[in-house]
Amino acid sequence: MENKDTYAIGQAGVKWGSAEKTQWLALQNVKRSYADDVLSQLDALGNQFDIKEYANLDYVSGSFPLFVLRNLNWDPSKPNVLVTGGVHGYETSGVHGALRFAATASQDFQDRFNLLIVPCVSPWAYETINRWNPNAVDPNRSFCINSPAPESAALINLVSGLEFLMHIDLHETTDTDNSEFRPALGARDAVEHKEWAIPDGFYAVGDTLKPCHEFQKAIIESVEKVTHIAPADESGRLIGETLQQKGVINYATKALGLCAGLTNAQFVSTTEVYPDSPKVDAENCIQAQVAAVTGALDYVSTLLS
Repeated sequence: MENKDTYAIGQAGVKWGSAEKTQWLALQNVKRSYADDVLSQLDALGNQFDIKEYANLDYVSGSFPLFVLRNLNWDPSKPNVLVTGGVHGYETSGVHGALRFAATASQDFQDRFNLLIVPCVSPWAYETINRWNPNAVDPNRSFCINSPAPESAALINLVSGLEFLMHIDLHETTDTDNSEFRPALGARDAVEHKEWAIPDGFYAVGDTLKPCHEFQKAIIESVEKVTHIAPADESGRLIGETLQQKGVINYATKALGLCAGLTNAQFVSTTEVYPDSPKVDAENCIQAQVAAVTGALDYVSTLLS
């Protein structure tokens, strides 16, 4: 279905310039606190993780320290695993799912893996409930050389020189993708974006070049113990992409500059939770993210034994 509404900023058919981006930024406001919701949880994790500030984002609206959690018994002989959340700051359960995993289930895996957990890649977007950063740049299309997003560049720098066996990136697909973020994208880039049917339920996104069928299946089987899996639409697709198996589609992660393409990990997945479903609440969405991480790690663990 086409989105025929005209976005409030800019002129149809004309890409945004600095004036339009400034106008967009002026409309954004703080809706929640990164310090209260995220940073406040880090102290309690200090007995399990080495917690370091890996960068600081300086924006006109303020400074945002970025933190990484690294398990205390880091062992170069163990495989490295990367867990990221909040690349899109508005996708709440990605942030809190990463934090919940760190606080609970991570203890079951620290003897087998080196865990690197970045719970909130985009704190300004977390506070303003946004997909973009203040410069109207999408961090999850900016994991590339000379990244235009400081959030993405900081994470690229953090993992530089490290090899990872697995990377799972925690996301959501929300109703606001159609009502706000895709219309804004169309206006910014002067292109037409059709609305897509928002999948009701959890799904996973694999890497087109290394889809890892059994790995994705293990994630789905773990998650469906706590919440429902999104069915395909009438054309057998999810958000316009062909269904590869139950609850799984694939994207070209590196070509698109996605966070899931950040490393050369053998096992890669992006989770997608649907928080607007009448079948779930915020707690269930967090549980789904944790189940995705643990399902992924359980599967990779079997290959190491």
